[in-house]
Amino acid sequence: MFPTPGPLARRANFYHQFAQFIAAGLGVTGALKQLHRAPPGREYRAPVEAVLRDLAAGNTFAEALQQRGEWLAPFDLALVRAGEHSGRLDAALRSLARHYEERAALARRLLADLAYPVLLLHAAALLLPVPGLLGPGGVGGYVLNVLVILVPAYAVALSALLLSRRRNSGWGRPVLERVLHGIPLVGAGRRHLALGRCAAALEALITAGVGIVEAWPLAAAASGSLALQREVADWPTRLAAGRTPAELLAQGKIFPELFVNQYHTGELTGALDDTLRRLADYHTNEGTQRLRLAAQWFPRLLYGVIAAWIAWRVIAFWSGYFEQINSVL
Repeated sequence: MFPTPGPLARRANFYHQFAQFIAAGLGVTGALKQLHRAPPGREYRAPVEAVLRDLAAGNTFAEALQQRGEWLAPFDLALVRAGEHSGRLDAALRSLARHYEERAALARRLLADLAYPVLLLHAAALLLPVPGLLGPGGVGGYVLNVLVILVPAYAVALSALLLSRRRNSGWGRPVLERVLHGIPLVGAGRRHLALGRCAAALEALITAGVGIVEAWPLAAAASGSLALQREVADWPTRLAAGRTPAELLAQGKIFPELFVNQYHTGELTGALDDTLRRLADYHTNEGTQRLRLAAQWFPRLLYGVIAAWIAWRVIAFWSGYFEQINSVL
């Protein structure tokens, strides 16, 4: 599904209610029963009912969610698994609620800011070819000129829609991650958010007593970044051989210098949990700010491109018109 504000807000509400029920002591099954009675949207009733059946059959919560296929994104599932493993499921659910609330707010802002440029594009596509109605092409030429403008724009939009729908598939995620990471502000914002989620999940796991060898792959999965997951894929073997995470961080190319240095300091001083909390806050704030800037500037850039194209078409039309007059005279 394309990430429009409505579904994102309902997903945020689902996780927020879930976290509240867990914090109130209802447990996973009790919380799901309450959500089944009063879901944030009708589309949640059937998946929640299926999860309840799987829990009754003896599956863990993470296993029951995994059997729902693409109902949950891999990032959601990894963070839930880390929360369940660390005994801090409510904190993981609150983190997911904040994540989807921010995405819904960005989507609302982006759609509102895109409304005028999109309207301007369609108005230009319909009005600029009007003089062609008087030429030899007539109505057919006019329709062809309109399609020449709108078809490429719709092709780009449909390609983005297809890629977003395949974002949880085997080929969709790597392609989407490479594309988004190449976009200014968006790529940096996503990398910061991935580092923030990784640090937050790692802090939760370590605080809960999970061993560092097991905690790092779980935290990398919770980050939602395929690049981070690939980076730490062979770490359990290397950590078991006596290497420290700080050494592996310094040798890699994914983690920025600030993250590496702060982690090394926390590891030496025995204050790794506090260091990870500060890293999580820093990278989350940095990522959120960059994505907000991207949501503000992308519509402005699109408007500027469309306005420049319209100006070029108007100038080209009048230049041709005056050339025809001069040739007659």
